[in-house]
Formats: sequence, C-alpha cells, structure tokens
Amino acid sequence: MNVRKHQGTRLASWIRAFDPADVERFRDSGQWRDRTFLDDFLDNVRRLSQKAAIVSYRSGVPLPETVTYGQLGALVDRLAGGLLAIGVKPADVVSIQAANGWEGPAIALATMRIGAVPNPIPIIYRERELRFMLEDSGSKVYLAPQRFRGYDFAAAAQRLQSEIDTLQQLYFFDADDTIDPETNFMRSLVDVRRELAPGLAETLEPLRPGADDIAMLVYTSGTTGTPKGALHTYNTAWSGYRNVIADALSLTADDVAFMASTLGHLTGFIHGMLVPLSMGQKVVYQDRWDVDGLLDMMGTEGITWTLSATAFALDMIEARKNRAQAPSDTMRAFACGGASIPPGVAVAMHEEFSTSLVPLWGCSETGIASIHQLGASVETLNSSDGFPVPWQTIRVVDAGQKPVPPGVIGNLQVRGPGLFAGYFGRNDLTADAFTADGWYDTGDLGRVTDDGAIRIEGRSKDIIIRGGQNISAVEIENALYTHPNIQDVAVVSYPDERLGERVCAVIVADGREPTLAEVVTYLDKGGMAKPFWPQKVAVVKSLPRTPSGKVQKFVLRESLAKSGTVGSE
Repeated sequence: MNVRKHQGTRLASWIRAFDPADVERFRDSGQWRDRTFLDDFLDNVRRLSQKAAIVSYRSGVPLPETVTYGQLGALVDRLAGGLLAIGVKPADVVSIQAANGWEGPAIALATMRIGAVPNPIPIIYRERELRFMLEDSGSKVYLAPQRFRGYDFAAAAQRLQSEIDTLQQLYFFDADDTIDPETNFMRSLVDVRRELAPGLAETLEPLRPGADDIAMLVYTSGTTGTPKGALHTYNTAWSGYRNVIADALSLTADDVAFMASTLGHLTGFIHGMLVPLSMGQKVVYQDRWDVDGLLDMMGTEGITWTLSATAFALDMIEARKNRAQAPSDTMRAFACGGASIPPGVAVAMHEEFSTSLVPLWGCSETGIASIHQLGASVETLNSSDGFPVPWQTIRVVDAGQKPVPPGVIGNLQVRGPGLFAGYFGRNDLTADAFTADGWYDTGDLGRVTDDGAIRIEGRSKDIIIRGGQNISAVEIENALYTHPNIQDVAVVSYPDERLGERVCAVIVADGREPTLAEVVTYLDKGGMAKPFWPQKVAVVKSLPRTPSGKVQKFVLRESLAKSGTVGSE
C-alpha cells in the first residue's frame, strides 16, 4: 500500500499485505480513492459554514447545543494546534473516551488533521478495559470527561498514567477546580484567548493524512472477551462503511442523522461522525440513550436516518405503545445490525413510525458485508440480513473450507476493499484471521437464501452440540421472541457430563416471568423439535451487551459453567 512517510512507523508496520492486483482493482473500480473523510469534512467547512453540523442533547440540560460547520472547523484547527504544541506527532495514538457530543468529533478530527490516529473508546468502559487499551495502543494522550454517570474518569486515568510509560498527557471535559488546571480540556487545549501559532494553516496542510494512511485504531467489542485493536485506513473505512450506507439508504447532504450508540465504538464513530460530517449532514446526538427523548426530537430536528442495534429499535416500538400521540414520521431509515433481528420488528417499525428497518451484517474487520436497500418490501427485510455488497465478496464454507450449496449453514468468509488493515501489534492474529487463499473468516455462521441474500445463523459458538446434535441458538431465540412474556432472550450452552452441552434460555421478561415448562410448551406448540428445547431458563433484568448492542454470550456461558446460574446484568 502507498502509506505516506509520516505514518511509516510502528502503526503502519502492522498493515497486512494487500495483493497488488486487488489494490489496482479497488482503485480502478472507485472503491478506493485519493481523498479522506477529513478532506470531505474540510470542504464542508468551507461550503457549509453556517449549517448546523452537530446538535448535542445532554441529560439534565434542558436545551441542546448546536455547533455549525464553520465553528467546528475552527475548533478542529485550534485543537490540532494544541496537540502539536504538546508534542503529538503524525502516527501517534490519541485515545478519546467521550460521551456523545461535539467534543469527541472535534478532537478526533483534530487528531486526523495532524496525521495522528484517533483511538475511540466506549464511554461505558472502566479502569480494567482502559488499562488494556491505553497500554496496548501506546497512546500518548487520553481525553475523557472528569466524571460521567457517577464514574470518576479523572481518578482512574491518573492512576493509569502512573503505570503506563507511554501515556504522557491527560485532559478532561467539564473539569472543575478539584483537578490540575493543566488537565482542563477547555482551559488547556480549547482556550479561545490563546493566540494560535503563527502560520498554523501552513503547518497543518502538509500533515494531512493520505487515503492509505491509518484512520483509526478501534478495539473490537469483546463478544469473546478478548479485545483486539483493528486498524482501518481511510480507504478501507470508506469502502466498507461510508460508501455502503450512503448507497443503500440513498443518503444526501439534506439528510439528518441520529446517533445514540457511543461514538467510542466503531458503529458510532463512523456512522455517527465520519459519515454524516463527510456528507455535510446535520447529526443529532444523545449522551445517554433516551427513547422518549428521541421520539420527542424526531420531528423537531427532522431526523431521517440512524444506524444502531436491534435493541434500540425494540425500545422505540415498546415506547410507542405508551404514547397516545403518534411521533413524527420523518425517520425513513433505521439501518440495523449488531444482533439478530426478531421476526416482526421490520413490520412494527413500518407500522409505528413509517420507518424502513434495513438489516445489515458485518463486523469491525469487514465493514458492512451485506445490506438491504431502502424501499425493499417488509417481507424481504424480514427474511434475511441483506444482499452482499457488490464490491465485497462473501462465501459460505464447511469445516474443510469447501463452499456449501445455498440453504446450507456454514462459515461466512469475506474478501474485498472494505476489509481492515490488520490487528495492531498482532501479526499472528491477523494471519490467523485469514484463510490460505485470502478470505477473512468472520466467525459467523450463515446461509445463502433462495434469492441470493445472506441469513445470519449466529456465531460459531452459537451452535450448541447436545449429545452430538447441532442446535442453532438463533433459531430458538427467534421462536422465543414471539412469546408474549419475553422481551429479550439469549440462548447459550452450559456444560453437561453426559451430553457435553445443554441449552439454557436467558430471558428478560415482559410482565410475568415464564417458567421452563411454559417455554417448552410454547416451543412445542410452535412446532419446534424436542432436541431444541431448553433444559434451563434463567430470568435476568437485562442481557450483558457490548457498546454496539451485541449480547456478550461468553459472560452468560461463563456464569452458567461456574455457578449454574446467571446473575442479573
């Protein structure tokens, strides 16, 4: 790859070897380009200076805060100058753990502005996760709120700084007088009274990253419990995400995006920041998910699209039941990924909100690999997780890496221009993730439907082997989602000496808690074969999820294996 010299350091050394013939094809087909998200944003700053770029709704604050493109562009340059002044260099890592608001995008774009690499971190993570990510990334700078939702980020960061040699600078949003003034984000980095360095514009221009430079270091959500630092270049991210979603949802600069998923996760970072700001859209944030707040603001802000997890769509449908007045019908598209979509959700979204629920499938490493098009029939949306993206290739193979016929469940593998550039610091993991002939093995199971779409059947670990019988957890979950007293469900295995594994349904109840006998009877009446019936039911208040909404089934499995029960998360 044509990595610019200023990123020819430790980060660039972890970029996997792309086949030169593939690279030429990606460029010829227009899936890789010579521009970056940052270039797009800076053009919008000039063209759309008076247009609202970010509208931030913060819990406990009665009015939203609006930042225009012109204001955001000036702030980005000021922050870029501040980062240079404290010694941040091209290819250095800057870790950002911000609640949804203007601060995260401003510092991320400023980091890109000087050729450094943003490392977004979900706001829900605490000291254990932070220690791993800050140490593994070798981050020089860490920015976070002083406190948020009762957690003292400043105290945790100060402890970690004493333990991590590479961590040089700490800055805190909304800082008060109880901490070192030098760590106050607004006072030290933003301070509008501070004179900008002479010739800052001329200094910044040569530092702009190229399209093949590293755009972000994002740690995987941890559905397996082992985070890995995935590297994306500007080109792989553009091809795997921005180009896909803009095409599928027919997005334009006139659309208004909404994002409640954390900007610290790849979903929020790309679809809540890079996509709308590179397209010249207005993007609306909530710093805490508030479904009633969303329903109130849909018409006020003119929200037309969002991308989030199934759980958010389920919350919207549930909240709508408690409202006499119908919400605004401006939201035409809800792109939905991160977890299986229960039957009937697409119908309910259309009936309640006139919103097209657009299923998609992909992961941090692949970008969006399959997606439906806006305007597809509800029946089509209900039947699969999208058609393969034209420039990404998907195959379904058996354990011997041989392709299986349509309709047969197998391992889903992907190749194409949207694949990630590698795992930072782990060439061994990067090599293990790819087959000998260059396909990325997603770890997901799926099948090709009769019309050529992709249907996800769960993770490889979602296949429970009970007495030699392969049991699909997703199939049981889909059946149980229709039970009137089940709001959410995850089906996992637990160990058994005789059968190897047994089946447990972990349930979030809607009203009265269903018993095991009632669950079995319901599945029996629905025509499900006896080997698929759970042998145990556990009722919890909520399921453990990653920031992107994926259920952390490893947490449930570990709890069942250790104690035979599941604690409420």
